[in-house]
Amino acid sequence: MTVIRASVVQTCTAAYSMPETLDKLRRLAKVAKERDASQLAVFPEAFIGGYPKMSTFGVVVGERSAAGRDEFLRYHQAAIELPSPELAQIEAIAREVDIFLVVGVIERDGGTLYCTAIFVDPAEGFVAKHRKLMPTAAERLIWGQGGADTLAVVEKEFSPSVKTKLSATICWENYMPLLRTFYYSKGTQIYCAPTVDARPVWQNTMTHIALEGRCFVLSACQYAQEKDYPADHAVRDASARNGENVMIAGGSVIISPLGDVLAGPLLDGEGVLSADLDLDDIVRGKFDHDVVGHYARKDIFELNVKGA
Repeated sequence: MTVIRASVVQTCTAAYSMPETLDKLRRLAKVAKERDASQLAVFPEAFIGGYPKMSTFGVVVGERSAAGRDEFLRYHQAAIELPSPELAQIEAIAREVDIFLVVGVIERDGGTLYCTAIFVDPAEGFVAKHRKLMPTAAERLIWGQGGADTLAVVEKEFSPSVKTKLSATICWENYMPLLRTFYYSKGTQIYCAPTVDARPVWQNTMTHIALEGRCFVLSACQYAQEKDYPADHAVRDASARNGENVMIAGGSVIISPLGDVLAGPLLDGEGVLSADLDLDDIVRGKFDHDVVGHYARKDIFELNVKGA
């Protein structure tokens, strides 16, 4: 058998409450394990620490407001350090539930925040992290840029007969062709894509990557409503505030190396999607398309990665 049972979890942060967010992590990891018998669960981008959708942090070109600085202070305080007591709790959840976790977190390193994905093994604990290389648009106001030192490809033995390689590419990093090619070149088989991109076109992106890399794509997106944010948080239309208004609409999905949708997309609510991943399907797919092998034309093209 070369099959791994895997889940993507669609949920959102319990805003500015680490205990409640960790309770969500435990509860939904248990659903993946106990209901679906999953060995791996992927949580969305910025699940720990939160994604401040619609926030401006008081910034216009040339000026920053005092209120925006206070908002950044609160956001900075909601992030976690690596290592930290909060990370130890995530490790304890992975160990208790007996499931490998890939979790989107906001990482605090001194005065700088990073949008990070962490890999947590139930036996070994925290084994790797990936910092988002290029925050998108206004995200650059609040997050730093990751470096080549966190381009992690994690090798995991799920059983004596099932060994695999996992990576994480966060949200619009997935539109960086050279980054994708780097991960393909390192042999990623389970390509995790934590995100907050709920646009319908995101499904096309995930399908393209699965086909291009001949890998399993596991995209976990947040689902959040106005009621999931503080009462003073910015919303799209302040004159029509309603707790049921959707802020991030989900769309979590699992896709096979041949572009087949194995689960999802999940829309309009929190939930857990699960599927069997037959790793032999990767080789079946590479029979006619190996983008870093027989379909690469290495006599013409070369990928150079500085510092990896």
